[in-house]
Amino acid sequence: MSTMLPERMNRREIVIASKEMLDSRDAEYWSKAAAEEKFQTITYLRECFYGEEATTGRLQRVHTIVKLK
Repeated sequence: MSTMLPERMNRREIVIASKEMLDSRDAEYWSKAAAEEKFQTITYLRECFYGEEATTGRLQRVHTIVKLK
């Protein structure tokens, strides 16, 4: 089940701005975004970087046995 974002990037707009201004715009946007949108975006990015199984598979569990002296 691949998660797609509802909107596509508009490549016709070009913005010339400083990194600080763009970072502040991003921070403002995500502070106002709904939790569902944040979750969908994180899921989409995880699928892009790690593949679909990263979001549909089980979490890996690691057990370590420690001997106490």
